[in-house]
Amino acid sequence: MANRTDPLAKSIHGTNPQNLVEKIVRSKIYQSTYWKEQCFGLTAETLVDKAMELDHTGGTYGGNRKPTPFLCLALKMLQIQPDKDIIVEFIKNEDYKYVRVLGAFYLRLTGTVADVYQYLEPLYNDYRKIRHKLSDGQFTLNHVDEFIDELLTKDYSCDTALPRIQKRWVLEASGTLEPRRSALEDDFEEEEEDKEEEQPMEIDEPNGHEKDNHRGRSPAWERDRDRDRDRDRKERHHRYAALYDVHSHLVFHISVTAMACKSQEPLKITDALLSLYFCRDRDYDRDWDYERDYGRGRERDRDRDRERDRNRDRDRDRHRLRDDDYNRDRDRDRERDGRERERRDRDRGRHRSHSRSRDRRDRDREDGEYRRRRGRGSASPRGRGEDGGPREEPKRKKEKKEKKVEGNAPDPNDPEIIEMNKLRASLGLKPLK
Repeated sequence: MANRTDPLAKSIHGTNPQNLVEKIVRSKIYQSTYWKEQCFGLTAETLVDKAMELDHTGGTYGGNRKPTPFLCLALKMLQIQPDKDIIVEFIKNEDYKYVRVLGAFYLRLTGTVADVYQYLEPLYNDYRKIRHKLSDGQFTLNHVDEFIDELLTKDYSCDTALPRIQKRWVLEASGTLEPRRSALEDDFEEEEEDKEEEQPMEIDEPNGHEKDNHRGRSPAWERDRDRDRDRDRKERHHRYAALYDVHSHLVFHISVTAMACKSQEPLKITDALLSLYFCRDRDYDRDWDYERDYGRGRERDRDRDRERDRNRDRDRDRHRLRDDDYNRDRDRDRERDGRERERRDRDRGRHRSHSRSRDRRDRDREDGEYRRRRGRGSASPRGRGEDGGPREEPKRKKEKKEKKVEGNAPDPNDPEIIEMNKLRASLGLKPLK
């Protein structure tokens, strides 16, 4: 009963809230001493006191994977399911950092995608230190913003699988979230304004999209963005240099023209000045074209190297697939040969058993015929003489027979036998032999 979810709790992500913690970890928590002693009978009001006593974060540790108090309280919050306002107050609490981290962890497990980004991204500005217990029981130093970044970017935290959320740029494209504004962006804008005031002429602002620091961008997009920034920086440098040259040439032109007017040779000096200026401009354009072509050549070489690496990876994958197919066919042929060999051995054993049974039947048949021939014939050769007649018995055996017959025959001179014969004669019976 103590481990059962509150009957009034709603299902989270289509399942029981406690099922968000894996069954093995959940059973470890149920068996822990902290759960039985400190988490029994907790409510949303009394849980705050236990959260204020936390001094570290973590999942399970040790050889038998004991759960930390942080994980036990997170499961207790999933069991009693406190209101959203209480969780928001946990996150906004600035006095107790572990209470804030516990609320952020619970909101990451149960909250919607918009709520997760809305309430957790402001915690990137919290740089306070927290202790995190590793799986071997040792402690390591961590920060609140690092823990929040792990919740937003990783799939696993504190030995708990986090529900999948969409990337931020997908939500921005669909209009669910507004573009994220960094807390340092105001400082950057102030520095840029100060630089603009110091510059002699107005310079175009770089594209505003370059300031966006969105999460979830692909690596290719970031590489293109960095390349565009480098190109714009070079163009601005050359633009500043060109403007400075034009400004200096104009000043020089005006001064020389004034001097020429005094010497009454303005046209000659002006033509010489213009030819000199245009020669310098052509030299500048030639240098700029060279640098631009050199940059394009470098980009072209980089793209060619990237394409070569991509083709090499593709060929390696193709060869790996070919080797896998070859190994699979070879294993299949070996299995087929093994089955055929077993079938041949089985057939050979069956044929051998048939031949053995046939040989046994033939022997039995021959023995039966031999016995029948012996039964139909006359006496055995031992009872026959040399001429085919019956053989004479041995003398000792014959004497024993005669003695036996003589011993069993009655004596005719016996008076009892004589009396019996007379009685039998009177009755008309034959005498005894």
